[in-house]
Amino acid sequence: MQVTETTAEGLKREFKVVIPARDVQEKMDRRLEELGKSIRMPGFRPGKVPLRLLKQRFGQSVMGEVIEHTVSDSSAKVMTERGLRPAVRPKIEIVSLPNGSDLEYSMAFEVIPEIKPMDFSTLELERLSVEVPEKEVDEAVERLAQRQRKSEPVSTPRPAQKGDIVVVDFVGRIDGAEFPGGSATDFYLELGADSLVPGFEDQLVGAKPGEKVDVKVTFPDDYPNKDLAGKEAVFDVTVKELREPVAAAIDDELAKALGFDDLNALRASVREQIEKDYGAIARNRLKRELLDKLAEAHDFEVPSGLVDTEFETIWRQIEADREQGRMDPEDEGKSEEELKAEYREIAKRRVKLGLLLSEVGRMNNIQVTQDELTRAVLAEARRYPGQERKVMEFYQKSPEALAQLRAPLYEDKVIDYILELAKISERKVGPSELIEETAPQAKAESKPAKKAATKASRRKKAAEEEPAAQGGPAAGETTE
Repeated sequence: MQVTETTAEGLKREFKVVIPARDVQEKMDRRLEELGKSIRMPGFRPGKVPLRLLKQRFGQSVMGEVIEHTVSDSSAKVMTERGLRPAVRPKIEIVSLPNGSDLEYSMAFEVIPEIKPMDFSTLELERLSVEVPEKEVDEAVERLAQRQRKSEPVSTPRPAQKGDIVVVDFVGRIDGAEFPGGSATDFYLELGADSLVPGFEDQLVGAKPGEKVDVKVTFPDDYPNKDLAGKEAVFDVTVKELREPVAAAIDDELAKALGFDDLNALRASVREQIEKDYGAIARNRLKRELLDKLAEAHDFEVPSGLVDTEFETIWRQIEADREQGRMDPEDEGKSEEELKAEYREIAKRRVKLGLLLSEVGRMNNIQVTQDELTRAVLAEARRYPGQERKVMEFYQKSPEALAQLRAPLYEDKVIDYILELAKISERKVGPSELIEETAPQAKAESKPAKKAATKASRRKKAAEEEPAAQGGPAAGETTE
């Protein structure tokens, strides 16, 4: 094999590789001989078919197979012998085929840059911790009791009001025709819960049992069922019964109904879950602070191919958000060129942090174990009750999906490794202070008019804060 390096600029590498025709022919002959041992042809005993006939019959397909394996093996050897770690899969172009001549191909790729991680013991970070107020536990238990409440018929006849539960039959029509999913019988509807199409429940306030009401609504433009989105509908509603909710007592019986021994056990579980939720918020803040300092402390060239791929992923989501009428308020008024430049910088940061964390993991032999990956698959399967088997089979058959599941596990293990070395001070804060410091956009979420923009804003913030998923050793490597 003759190898000539034709380009070595920055992270870019290009090689010309020539494999002598005789080497390719020898591999082809060996492969044909292997096939000849199992191939049956009229007039010849098994394993006795002449090589000449095998070439005539199978030469073309075998040649393609041999070329593919030869290029794969030789390109890997070129990189291994030179200690090169490709950032992305090399681009290979066949220059000449071994039809009486040598096999020649070109190989171009970018390499993983040299990364020298900082001394993590010099990092100074702050972790926030929250003591859960008793009032918050009380409120959470009250919400659980609210969900467990029952209803009973209204004893004194009166019109329906918000907070009541009406039992109704209804049939919906668009342009006079019924549509799938638009009818129900003995449907329990809580007025004011906004569980149906906007405006539906309001038109039943004041109705009495036995009355029929024509409810006219317009499905929102962003309604999940595209066949109904934006269309006007009329529902023939019959009010059959009026009920009012009865609050569940907060006592041991409530706890037992929820699967706990007594009320104290229920409260302890609620407190533990609240602490876990706040802990996750505090960790995200700590992680963001860490990533900011890591990005600032490390400067190395980033493979443009990885940046391009990351940018394309981000930009596709931005375009999808814009099509749905969602846009980060900070992006409004900017030209597409300005936006692309801004999001490309975000992509560059993500790739930079992803490569850094991957290198730290590689240098310190940090790995995601099979048990950890299996637990993650099981946790994902539990998110789809009744479809657990299908989810498990999906991950078994999809290495790409499994890699996406592995990536955040790997990232968290590397983050934990760095945090163990860093100097971390602790500051106690109240719940409101924690939310204020970690999610300043939370206030906007309470305003319906801003929800779409807030969602886009959160997505942009996440893109800025998260490293690009690597999921293990640096791109182009394997764990074998």
